[in-house]
Amino acid sequence: MYRRRRRTDGRRRRMAASAAMATVLVAASVTACASVAQNGETVSLPVVPAPASITEAAGAPFRLTAETSVAGDQDAVAALAALVTPRTGMTLTSSEGDAAIRLRLAAAETEAAESYRIEVDETAVVVTGADTAGLFYGVQTLGQLIRRDGDRWVVPAVDIADAPRFAYRGVMLDVARHFHGVDTVKGYIDRAASLKLNALHLHLTDDQGWRIELRSRPELTERASGTAVGGDPGGFYTRDDYRQIVEYAASRHMIVVPEIDMPGHTHAVGLAYPAITEEPRVNDEMRQVIAEFGGGEPRAGEAYQGMAVGFSSLRIHDEATYDFVADVFGELAAMTPGPYLHFGGDESLSTSDEDFAVFVTRVSALIADLGKTPVAWHEAGAAADIADTTVGQYWGFLTPQEGAAEKARTFVDNDAPLILSPADAVYLDMQYPASHEAAAPPLGLTWANGPTSVERAYSWEPSDVIPGLEESAILGVEAPLWAETVRTAADIDAMAFPRIAAAAEAAWSPATGRSELRTWSSFRERVGALGPLWSRLGIAFHPSDEIPWVTE
Repeated sequence: MYRRRRRTDGRRRRMAASAAMATVLVAASVTACASVAQNGETVSLPVVPAPASITEAAGAPFRLTAETSVAGDQDAVAALAALVTPRTGMTLTSSEGDAAIRLRLAAAETEAAESYRIEVDETAVVVTGADTAGLFYGVQTLGQLIRRDGDRWVVPAVDIADAPRFAYRGVMLDVARHFHGVDTVKGYIDRAASLKLNALHLHLTDDQGWRIELRSRPELTERASGTAVGGDPGGFYTRDDYRQIVEYAASRHMIVVPEIDMPGHTHAVGLAYPAITEEPRVNDEMRQVIAEFGGGEPRAGEAYQGMAVGFSSLRIHDEATYDFVADVFGELAAMTPGPYLHFGGDESLSTSDEDFAVFVTRVSALIADLGKTPVAWHEAGAAADIADTTVGQYWGFLTPQEGAAEKARTFVDNDAPLILSPADAVYLDMQYPASHEAAAPPLGLTWANGPTSVERAYSWEPSDVIPGLEESAILGVEAPLWAETVRTAADIDAMAFPRIAAAAEAAWSPATGRSELRTWSSFRERVGALGPLWSRLGIAFHPSDEIPWVTE
């Protein structure tokens, strides 16, 4: 009913990263545990995502006070302050010399990218990053470890060695169905980065609106950005807005992956350039959606405010279409320092299979010629001649249906990797189950086998989704948040948290069965213990009764 959803050198890099991760696991030589014993008492360690290894260290915990000094990389010091002050009310003392908390870089050829180590005893805390991203992630873990002990704040004596399982760990925010401003996007970046997610996929265009200013095509924002689902106001990012988002993401070690969805999901394009879009084609299934959710049938030249999908298409055999595509992606490539440009390719129900293949082949090649890596939803795998550097994004179910796995494997057969976004596990816009103790937010949809519980969001293994898929062919995991019903920053928080933490663990942590922490029982305890930190950071998470929340 709805969606969604480099070659050999790339595979070698992924295999090398996997080998580096294995080295960390072996070198640590410690047993993962969900808690440590301190003064005869078992203390839960709310570390999410689960680290590669964590073990109790000898001695008493480290006591955190207003006199505690911190020294090291200044960006890392600032990141720690942004966690300590809201959590404890204390402001740590910055030092250029000896300090009780030391945040340092110590790159080594044997250490995996983004890896870190934390060593805590009664006298000191040392966080060591293999690179600046690793140091940032180590600080996030340290922030999670801080707990109240009576009238004191302490960090338990532990030794953590950690590195990511997958290179790509993403979230997607749909700003087309409902527009979300720069401050909201920055807030979501902060929240995602705190869970060691490193890619923000922005769904910038859809039938309901065009959300990015382009100098080459100013009519897009002048004529096609003003509306949203349900008649809500629209909006768009100026070029300066987009630059701010990209730079802010980079400061949190995230890349931005912009998506311009095509050839379907393009009704808004027709408001600005009607000559390159087809007339809407509405079938009975679309009429059922319209009957349920409203919005009326789409009409050429009129803004669309409903939730039906699949009725729009660009004109595949008109060269003006490809002039448009070249202008859009050429300018977007110049504005985006990250390696990926996403061109959609999903739910093109009004485009014939043959025309779809023609379009996908040309557009993927165009993006590759710009020096970027194309990304497309898995339906684009139906095109045999898709550019062989194109990364596929699988949005089908945990049990693939209707040829989805075969389409996804096209990318792998081209020796390109897959991003996994199984809709019935990590689509953050699916409704929560109703419960007596915690009312589900009045938000979300159910088409992806929903409602989706936190347990289902957690209890899946990436390597099991596509039959026969080798782990080296998985670029990573991404959790999309579509915005048909999501209007505000509080809505984003409620739908994302705590399920975004489950996706983060699937993306970062060791595979299921390779760590004692990678169980639903462990996860729900660790996430529950993050409640006080999330509350102090202003995250309006959904208090699911699946989780034993700690209140302080």
